[in-house]
Amino acid sequence: MSDTNRHIKDILTLLPESPGVYQYFDKEGTIIYVGKAKNLKRRVSSYFNKQHEDAPKTRVLVRNIADLKYIVVGSEEDALHLENSLIKKYRPRYNVLLKDDKTYPWICVTKEEYPRVFLTRRVERGSGAKYYGPYAHVHVAKTVLELIHDLFPLRTCRLSLTADAVSSRKHKVCLQYHIKRCKGCCEGRITPREYATYIDAVKHILNGNTGRLSEMLVAEMQELASQLRFEEAQVVKERYDLVERYRAKSVVVSSVINNVDVFSYDEDDNAAFINFMHVKGGSIVQSVTIEYRKKLDETASEILSLGIAELRARFESTSREIIVPFEPEVTFEQLHITVPERGDKRKLLDISLQNARQYKVDRLKQAEKLNPEQRATRVLSRLQKDLYLDELPIHIECFDNSNIQGTNPVSACVVFKKAKPSKRDYRHFIVKSVDGPNDYATMKEVIYRRYHRLLEAGESLPQLIVVDGGKGQLSAALETLESLGLRGKIAIIGIAERLEEIYFPEDSVPLYLDKNSESLRLIQHLRDEAHRFGITHHRDRRSKQQVVSSLDNIKGIGPQTRDALLRHFKSVKRIREATVEELTALIGASKAQKVKEALSTPSQ
Repeated sequence: MSDTNRHIKDILTLLPESPGVYQYFDKEGTIIYVGKAKNLKRRVSSYFNKQHEDAPKTRVLVRNIADLKYIVVGSEEDALHLENSLIKKYRPRYNVLLKDDKTYPWICVTKEEYPRVFLTRRVERGSGAKYYGPYAHVHVAKTVLELIHDLFPLRTCRLSLTADAVSSRKHKVCLQYHIKRCKGCCEGRITPREYATYIDAVKHILNGNTGRLSEMLVAEMQELASQLRFEEAQVVKERYDLVERYRAKSVVVSSVINNVDVFSYDEDDNAAFINFMHVKGGSIVQSVTIEYRKKLDETASEILSLGIAELRARFESTSREIIVPFEPEVTFEQLHITVPERGDKRKLLDISLQNARQYKVDRLKQAEKLNPEQRATRVLSRLQKDLYLDELPIHIECFDNSNIQGTNPVSACVVFKKAKPSKRDYRHFIVKSVDGPNDYATMKEVIYRRYHRLLEAGESLPQLIVVDGGKGQLSAALETLESLGLRGKIAIIGIAERLEEIYFPEDSVPLYLDKNSESLRLIQHLRDEAHRFGITHHRDRRSKQQVVSSLDNIKGIGPQTRDALLRHFKSVKRIREATVEELTALIGASKAQKVKEALSTPSQ
């Protein structure tokens, strides 16, 4: 046994069966992991007494542990808070890391003779000021602030309006007073007591008590109206309307839900996302989503516990109830945990989850905007999983047959590389061995020609072939691949257009992908691009054939004369409309007469 293993084993024998936090160090003495435990002895010993066959990241961590220390605390919740602070301080290599270093905006109400209300990102404790927030988005905070200043004539200046400064008339009123956005605090035109009524109403709004504020405004409006002071009552009514419009945007569920924290959880392979909402009187007054980067095989309940501790501390929440999608790992003292299945609380949880998912989508889009290949890899990985492919389908080819009433049969092959069209690799095939509309025979011919040529030229083969059609076209293509020795070397599927059914070789039951899935959208894009490319070529061939038949069937008119006419007049229609004199000037009188007579005949 090595000295390191002996040292750790000695520590394990001394570990108490108490809540606490443990720290793992590497051989350089750097903290590489911090964890919490309800029972330190049981939790820490589990790292060294198990093989961790299903957790390769944990095996790597254990191999790098050279020393460990622990701190005993009073409860599991205390352990969670200590773990959180140590992770933020040391940022250990193997811990989930909170990807969030923002300074959030607050709304500050100062403690002055005439308090100011403004937006700030600096919280100065001890000044006596009251801070509301933090707000997840600055535009939300600005919207609330604009509402407050629209409702109440509060001062916006930074003057020191002490009682002495006001009584001595040290300052003069500014433009804000003249446009009725301020009551003239600097000259004492409003008393501190009157001004305090505005500040009390502001605090109601910032606390989320807009319902109480509306009741106060209605009472004031009715009182003024009873005194026949209708102009003043109209001003109060306008304030009431502003508050009600604000409430209409923020009230989302029953107003009986009050002072509750809501946490939702979502994740992908590398990160976890936790949305927090604080609800007062049925109104969401705070909302933010944070992201944790996963490092080991952390469970959702572990990460949710970390998020609850972090967000409640950051937002200084005093709520005694939290709504969560599942039980967190840690038991929080004096906190009622609700996991709703239905009702208004479930609606709140769904709104929170919607925000967490949107945040995840936004982060993904942002990352893919900076690195476009990341999106292609993600889409192709999803397609590989949905279609049960052995390889990532970086190179995909799709075939579509076109013929109208059995004429001019052609086939189109479009090529996608890294989930994008590679138009220089598109190919048209003029069908040679098939007479009339026979999709199966056509598919056999073009599949053979395409991959026989690629094999002869030694060019790379696709990882996936898509044929536009159902089981019949798929079977025909598969038979041809087998004759070329490519069966099993290239994955192949068929897509039936009517119900977007996806068929696999020798499987009569189709696969139905989610209509909103990126995999189906990519397959549809392939199919539609092949259809467009094939139809365009088919239309061009028909037009060309019609031109050739109209002019080549005229006796005495050879290829040189035909080409001269088309170069000059551009189309058969213009040749038909030309006068004999115009034709004579170009090709001579004799030929002009033949062309005119031939094109005037209805059969032509």
